[in-house]
Amino acid sequence: MPWLQLKAHVAPEQAELLEELLLEEGATAIGLQDAHDDPVFEPERGTTPLWQDTILTGLYDDLEGVESMLARIESAWAEQMPGEACPTIEYELLADRDWEREWMDDFTPLQMGQRLWIVPSWHTPPEANAVNLILDPGLAFGTGTHPTTALCLEWLDQLAVDGKLDGKHVLDIGCGSGILAIAALKLGAQHADGTDIDPQALQASRDNAERNQIAEQDFALYYPEQLTGGPYPIVTANILAGPLVELAPTIAGHVAPGGLLALSGILANQADDVLKAYEAEGLVMDEPVLREGWVRLTGHRPG
Repeated sequence: MPWLQLKAHVAPEQAELLEELLLEEGATAIGLQDAHDDPVFEPERGTTPLWQDTILTGLYDDLEGVESMLARIESAWAEQMPGEACPTIEYELLADRDWEREWMDDFTPLQMGQRLWIVPSWHTPPEANAVNLILDPGLAFGTGTHPTTALCLEWLDQLAVDGKLDGKHVLDIGCGSGILAIAALKLGAQHADGTDIDPQALQASRDNAERNQIAEQDFALYYPEQLTGGPYPIVTANILAGPLVELAPTIAGHVAPGGLLALSGILANQADDVLKAYEAEGLVMDEPVLREGWVRLTGHRPG
């Protein structure tokens, strides 16, 4: 059976009303996506900001009366938003497909370093005896597919191979999905603390920890201002260059004497600024590692 899809480009302030009108007309699913690859970074706590040009879609299983449905939507918009034109709504028929299966097929197991695999929960681990981190792609950033996440995972894997992770306490700043902290624990760390400003990230981290049989007492989660532990022998922060520079005194302050630090979320042309900020805090920084225009910076605090 084919599906009817309605699609409109909307500004952030228009999205809520148009979504409501599409649902009133019986939409079985609503989608929101970025029209111009314009990512929204570090939103304020408790907010879900949209892109300046957002594509809003509604999916319907009833193909009859589309023109009259569009007329009703435009009329309802005019009543609630007098003087503001309703966004232009286009429609098309979509062939029936197994949408869930197609989405799942986009995510396959990924090897990170020598021992670590990131495995979607619906896949069988390719290597049963490897360190397999079971993960579901979700709301929070960090599935292993992005170069910044992969670079940090490979760094943790190498620490484990070198015997530098066993029994250690780890801090992950901006934990997102929890992937770095959970990987550290599965690779041999004794305890991890994770912080994030986004409550959805903290919930995703907890869900992924449970999926990997990580006990709550082994992986504590906090808003940044709640963190009281440290300093830590291992610190990771995969966020963005701006916050990394702004928070350099705080992040560097969490690194214990002799401790190790990994930073990512940094574009190649931002690396020098971040390096200088952490060298100014007494850390000895290594040469940047570059992948697909993104950089991982590592360093240590002299013991």
